[in-house]
Amino acid sequence: MLKKRGLPAPKKKQKKGIGEKEMLEILSKVPKKDFEKVCMEYGFTDFRGLLKKLKEMKKVEVETIRILKPLEDVETKIDTTVVFDCIMELKDPNVKMIWMKDNEPLRIQYSLGKYDAKQIGTKYMLVITNVNMNDAGTYSLSVGDKKMRAELTVLDEPLKFLGEMTPMKVTERQTAVFEIRLSKKVPNFVWKFNGKELKRDEKYEITVSEDGLTHTLKIKDARLSDAGEFSAEAGDLVQKAQLTIDRIPIKFVRTLKNVRVKERSRACLECELTSKDVTLYWKKDGQLLERSTKYSMSHEGKRAELVIEDAQLSDSGEYTVVAMQDGDPTEYYSTALVTVEERLATVKSGMSDVHAATGSPAELCVVLNDEKVEGVWLKDGKEITDLPGVQIVKQGAVHKLIFPNMGPEHEGKYTFRAKGAESEASVFIADPPTIDPLVLEALAAHPVTVKVGHTANIKVPFRAKPLPKVTWYKDGMEVTEEERVSMERGEDQALLTISNCVREDSGLVLLKLKNDYGTATATLHLSVLDRPKPPQGRVEFLELSGNCVHMKWKAPKDNGGRPVTQFIVERRMVGKKSWIKIGEVDSKLTKFATNKVEEGKAYQFRILAVNSEGVSDPLETDEVFAGNPIEPPGLASQPQVTDVTKDSMTITWNAPTQDGGAPVLGYIVERRKKGSSLWVPVNKDPIQDTKCTVDGLLEDTEYEFRVIAVNKAGPGQPSMASNSVVAKDPVTAPKFDLSARLKSHMVVRAGTALCIHAAFSGSPPPNVIWQKDGIPTKGRETITKGKNHSQFLINSTKRSDSGVYRILLQNEFGEASYDIHVRVADFPRPPTNLQLFEEVPNTVTLTWNHSPDVQEDSEAHYVIMKRDASSPTWFTAAERVFSNKYTVTGLLPGRKYYFRVVARNEIGDSDPLDSKDTWLIVKDKIEDLSAKLKPYEQKDWRHAPRFLIPLKPHTVLRGQDCTMTCAFLGNPRPTVTLYKGDVNITANSKFWYNSTSGVCTIVIPTCTLKDSGEYSVLVENELGKDRSSCALTVYDKDDKSILASVTESLQKKSKHLM
Repeated sequence: MLKKRGLPAPKKKQKKGIGEKEMLEILSKVPKKDFEKVCMEYGFTDFRGLLKKLKEMKKVEVETIRILKPLEDVETKIDTTVVFDCIMELKDPNVKMIWMKDNEPLRIQYSLGKYDAKQIGTKYMLVITNVNMNDAGTYSLSVGDKKMRAELTVLDEPLKFLGEMTPMKVTERQTAVFEIRLSKKVPNFVWKFNGKELKRDEKYEITVSEDGLTHTLKIKDARLSDAGEFSAEAGDLVQKAQLTIDRIPIKFVRTLKNVRVKERSRACLECELTSKDVTLYWKKDGQLLERSTKYSMSHEGKRAELVIEDAQLSDSGEYTVVAMQDGDPTEYYSTALVTVEERLATVKSGMSDVHAATGSPAELCVVLNDEKVEGVWLKDGKEITDLPGVQIVKQGAVHKLIFPNMGPEHEGKYTFRAKGAESEASVFIADPPTIDPLVLEALAAHPVTVKVGHTANIKVPFRAKPLPKVTWYKDGMEVTEEERVSMERGEDQALLTISNCVREDSGLVLLKLKNDYGTATATLHLSVLDRPKPPQGRVEFLELSGNCVHMKWKAPKDNGGRPVTQFIVERRMVGKKSWIKIGEVDSKLTKFATNKVEEGKAYQFRILAVNSEGVSDPLETDEVFAGNPIEPPGLASQPQVTDVTKDSMTITWNAPTQDGGAPVLGYIVERRKKGSSLWVPVNKDPIQDTKCTVDGLLEDTEYEFRVIAVNKAGPGQPSMASNSVVAKDPVTAPKFDLSARLKSHMVVRAGTALCIHAAFSGSPPPNVIWQKDGIPTKGRETITKGKNHSQFLINSTKRSDSGVYRILLQNEFGEASYDIHVRVADFPRPPTNLQLFEEVPNTVTLTWNHSPDVQEDSEAHYVIMKRDASSPTWFTAAERVFSNKYTVTGLLPGRKYYFRVVARNEIGDSDPLDSKDTWLIVKDKIEDLSAKLKPYEQKDWRHAPRFLIPLKPHTVLRGQDCTMTCAFLGNPRPTVTLYKGDVNITANSKFWYNSTSGVCTIVIPTCTLKDSGEYSVLVENELGKDRSSCALTVYDKDDKSILASVTESLQKKSKHLM
């Protein structure tokens, strides 16, 4: 591929002529590839003559290399170590030496120990280890223009086995070993078993001696399955041998032991063998046993077990276990005797008599000393086979006879019998007193009710055996028989009789029943009905006035057993005997007010309570008099007018200082036009508040207002008239309410909604106009307008919606506007027009056209990537590049590369911009210019350093890394010095920097606020110097000044783009 290079440098004037001697000195310092150019610059056309003289000069220098012993040919075998050596005397110890093989330089430092160049005094050596056939060839050493050569010959031997494999025989579990030795090392040697290749694992251990000739195979823990043919194969050579495995005899580590057990017990025979890979058989008296519910046989590992369940006397005998293994016909056995003895029992805990209530559960229990013994139950001497309502239960050594629901048929004498054991007990029925729950519920829910003077009969049915003792209680006190009270007890009920009942007989009545087996109680309420008692206490008068008497009392202490339905209130004038009914009051109220009184008169009142049984005795009051006279209220304060509009006004005032002896009930508001004597009421009913809004006014009319206070005596005098006020709207220019959700800057993501809500005020209500970049909006937006607010909404934003939005308020008294800077963020658009060229050797400079989104967003940047043409993987060459030019360094000569540029912002990455073709990094070639020599003038290539790409300002968030780059030229190669302000930071470990091929990169890791400041790079050589500086700003998330500057830059870019 053709490389793109810069424009050719302008031709310089021919330098002043010099002598041939000076010319030869200049050429000795110039690379060979530049000889012709330098000669042309100094006006020497005899290029070949100069070159010949220059060679003669160098030959004199070459003669300073003296070879005392040259390299010698070497012949060796494979896998040995070879040393080429020579002896030389060098006047210049720094003369360049190159070891070569077949005219190719040896890369000794990359050979991983294959080659090693050594020097001992005047002896120079090349060491080659692990020689193979590929190492044969011609090796040479170039020293200056001297070259020595020697041949390396590698001899090969025929492959053969040095011995034979012999058959092996081992005992099971031992280790078998096969070993074979070869005449030389081979890479393809394998071990096989029955034709299948073996790999090294836990079973097979495959090893090779250090010289690689002896191969060993170990078969660990040999088993029968390992018997067979093993072979060793190396290419076409094969050796075979048989492996035979002998079995290990079985032995009983633990033999069967004689066992003696009780009848119906569990017998267990156990043994342990030396091997687990055996087959077992069990026999009894020579007969083979089969697995069943009677016999359970287990074999786990080396342990074997025979269990005889529920052993009987017939299970006694001789038991044998027989063990056999594969490949061994011998039977191995062990024998033991099992003896089963008859089982007898004794009573450990006998039965006792049981007393149980009818319907309740009961049980008889016997505990024996042996849980294996069975027994039978008898009732009255007869065995129980089918007795209804009885359960026979056996739980180990515990035997039970259970009666879930005791009845008369279960009474009797019971006996339990077993082998060698017997126990007896009797069962009796005994019922505690009980009362039907329905009866108890009915007694509690429905009181026994009688009227005064009548007889109360209280009956409570019960069940008990024997009959219980009966006791009656009233309000916690025991009731005894007397003239009006009698008590009776029957077979199934208890009776309490109270004759000629009085109100005091009412209360809580309790019946208690008790016998030897329990108690029972019943609770009921006896209610004797009568007329209520009089209301309680003294009557409290809440008001005594000329037109109202208001009184209060307490309800009766006893309502007579019936709810009070009402109260009757009566009065009489003092001095008169007759009472007059003046009203009735519901029982829920204990208050009454009447206006049937005259000012200054004395009265007496009485209250009577009424229920369904009659009227109570009265509660009478003392003599009371009607109250003093009441006057109308005084003057309210002068009204004040506020909140004036063209058709309404709001007035406020203070209450009068004098209420006339009665509370103010409200106010009457009146209005009149200024100059008129006619006052017009604003409200019909009194207003209780001291504030009123008057509607229905005429625009541009002047009004006055006054207020009149009202109490029970009537309206008072009007207040002083208010100041006159004209009805018209207030005049105000539009103004924004900045306390609402209005923002000056907004950033939204593309595809989401943009919603701007503005609150404002103004009279008359202003006209609202929305503009984008100075032009009224019209399109996809939805605008909502109200009297004091407006909302601008775009449901789904696009990048083109970015800009400055202005809301303009206008009315006849002024206008106001507010700007909102909106940026719609999206994945950045990719850069375009990627160009590659070479400014500095072994580097590639990339230029491209800016992505519009990187120019608009100060945080957006570029990521530079590179890829070797032979690899599919992209590697990052640089991040956070803000310019549209970058020089990639660190490229390997002779390789082809692709390059990629990606734009990145806070949303993500753009589509990549890739180079279309590969770029080849050309190797530096050693050319022989003898055939191309042309005379040309000598040219001075030296020049003072200068910057091609200077440093640029950076703004970095605290905690992130900052990378700054610049590019420069200079010959001779300039030195680089870094500064922060006036302080030299080149050797400061805090800062990382690299200067390669004219590109200087500075990295400040994990920036802090202290890293802010001015940074500069100084490049200088003997011909001059140059300096490039930039400012670094490190900001925090809460740094408002930096955020403001970033926002301002966004605004400028946005306006520029729009």
